[in-house]
Amino acid sequence: MDRHLAFGHLRNFRDLGGYRGFEGRTVRWGRLYRSDALSKMDDADWARFRELGVKTVIDLRYPFEIARHGRVREHDGLAYHNLSVEHRPYRQAELGPEVATGPFLAGKYAEVAQDGVVELRQALDVIVAAENAPVVFHCASGKDRTGLLAALVLTLLDVPDEVIVEDFALTELATAGLVADITALMGVAPTWPGYGRAPGEVMTLFLAWAEENHGSLRGYAEKQLGIDDAYVARLRATLLEP
Repeated sequence: MDRHLAFGHLRNFRDLGGYRGFEGRTVRWGRLYRSDALSKMDDADWARFRELGVKTVIDLRYPFEIARHGRVREHDGLAYHNLSVEHRPYRQAELGPEVATGPFLAGKYAEVAQDGVVELRQALDVIVAAENAPVVFHCASGKDRTGLLAALVLTLLDVPDEVIVEDFALTELATAGLVADITALMGVAPTWPGYGRAPGEVMTLFLAWAEENHGSLRGYAEKQLGIDDAYVARLRATLLEP
C-alpha cells in the first residue's frame, strides 16, 4: 500500500501502517495517519478525506494558529481534539541561516516533551481507544509536533529507532510544497534554510536526548506520561496486526 496519500492541498499526509513492531507484527494500515494542517483542504480534498472514514482528528497546533488559519471541517461522526503540545511559540520561518537545523529542532522537541506532558498523554489516550480509529493527528507542517507524537507511538509499538528516524525523514519529500505554502502565506520566502526540512539527524538527536535523560523514549513515556505495560498492551492491540 502507498504510505503517502495524494491530496491537492495537503503536502504531508501519510499512513503509519506497515511498520514492523512488537513480535514482528505490523502496524495496521488505515488506522493512524499523520498530516500537515487539515484546514488547507479544498472540496476535492475533503471528499478524498471522507473516503478514508476518519473518525477522529487530533490537532496539535496552538489555539491562535487555529483562529488564524482554521481547522478541519466539522462533520457528524468526526470527533475533534485540539491538544496544543507546544508551549513556547517561535517563528521558525524567520530564523537566520546561522541556526543549525538538527540541533535546533531536536532542542525544540525536547522542550515539547517537557512542556507538553499533559497534552501528549491526552493525545495517546485518544489514539489508544480502538473505537476512535481511524485517527489523524497533525500540526501545521506535519513535521515537528506531529513527528514527536509519531515517534512516541511507534516507540510504544516497538518499532526500531532507525525506522522511526526514516519515517520522520519522509517529510523531506514534502519540503518544497511546505516552503511554497509558507511563502504564499507570508508573501516572502522563509529566511531559514531549515524550514520544512526533516533530516534524520533531528530525530536521531532527539532520541539521544531521551536516552540521556530518561533511558530511552519508552522510558520517557513511562516516567513522564505515566504509560505502563498494560497501556502499551492496549495500544498494540489497537494498532498492530494480530
